[in-house]
Amino acid sequence: MSVKLPLCRDVFVGLALAGLVFAATPSANAAGCPRGDLDERFCDANGDLVADAPSDSSKWVDPATLIFAYTPVEDPAVYREAWADFIAHMEKVTGKKVQFFPVQSNAAEIEAMRSGRLHIAGFNTGSNPLAVNCAGFVPFTIMASLDGSFGYEMEILTFPGSGIEKVEDIKGKTLAFTSPTSNSGFKAPSALLKAEFDMIPDRDFQTTFSGKHDNSILGVANKDYPAASIANSVKTRMIKRDVIKADQVKVIYKSQTFPTTGFGHAYNLKPDLAAKVREGFSTFPWDKPDGSPSSLKVEFSKSNEGQFIPITYKEHWNVIRTIDAANGVSYSCK
Repeated sequence: MSVKLPLCRDVFVGLALAGLVFAATPSANAAGCPRGDLDERFCDANGDLVADAPSDSSKWVDPATLIFAYTPVEDPAVYREAWADFIAHMEKVTGKKVQFFPVQSNAAEIEAMRSGRLHIAGFNTGSNPLAVNCAGFVPFTIMASLDGSFGYEMEILTFPGSGIEKVEDIKGKTLAFTSPTSNSGFKAPSALLKAEFDMIPDRDFQTTFSGKHDNSILGVANKDYPAASIANSVKTRMIKRDVIKADQVKVIYKSQTFPTTGFGHAYNLKPDLAAKVREGFSTFPWDKPDGSPSSLKVEFSKSNEGQFIPITYKEHWNVIRTIDAANGVSYSCK
């Protein structure tokens, strides 16, 4: 079933819940500018599927303070501290003040970049296509392990004694999703459950939205939800922080590997500044001069991540765009 709404189907509910509405914006490009799925404000002359920097230099932005946000997957207070050393490094490289912005939802993060209030960001896997097409996000790097591998798997969790031993046992029960823009928290499980088990939300099982991966994981661990779909990288970090015990949850489904959070900048940053932002990621020292780990390494080594590597939206998000197509998603921003 194809779905095309004024806002693409996977984010419409999330934006409504967040009280956000994207207003139509007059085109900044000449008629006929190649843009593919991009909003009419953007142009993609080189065919890389992301917005080009404006050709008119008067439309470049060069703020005194750069605003940085990390995808709202867990406790914002934890991540303000985790990103502290990175932000200090980015300030040194760019010569600008950098402020951490603790976003509360994927929809709010997308709207912040779309409205020009967010300059550098990490968008979660499922939000990347909408951020690219509607907000002018330009992803260029991803966290990886030291051997260069990266990504995570979507898992469906239950708790011991729930009566759920396999995916089919969810029928007639409730499966917790995180948010409509999340890949592992909504889009991937929706497509995979339909394709592999002929199970459709609200026909074969009830659904609820927890808001974040940690909410879903805690909900299962505390037996508030009988089952939930989550990103296992978040679960791994929560176990290592002793937020939950490994034996409080049980995995009944594990997907293929997906790309994790994509990091990038707003398309209209002044090109010299955009280049410095890229440099800030590529040169970040994961260990301090005295050999102690940076605050970023302390947190993300819990999920075996320890470097930033280059990626492209066109190549590395192809599987996510395929899932969106299977779900009938159309990237329409008006």
